[in-house]
Amino acid sequence: MSYADLRELQSALTTASDIAFSLEATPAPHEADQLADALRRALAAASALGAAAGVTGCAEHPRGAVDPLFGDKNDPLPPGWGRCLLCNDRRRRAGAQRRGWR
Repeated sequence: MSYADLRELQSALTTASDIAFSLEATPAPHEADQLADALRRALAAASALGAAAGVTGCAEHPRGAVDPLFGDKNDPLPPGWGRCLLCNDRRRRAGAQRRGWR
């Protein structure tokens, strides 16, 4: 989820709320259409938030690269490592520093 996605959702919900609270007892057709459009925009923004998990499944790097060693039977990743190449690279570097490698 990005900040822009969240702001889009908030903006769409605010617009829909403003329209809904300004409606009269019998809204005009164009007012109902405006409300429906704002709600569709909010629904699309909310759906985009859920889709942000991405292929890596990583909350920090949802659209990052997948580690090419993920799922490799000949050279498996250590237990607990995920699909995110960026996180796995960080783990590899930290492990190398602990072992004294540079």
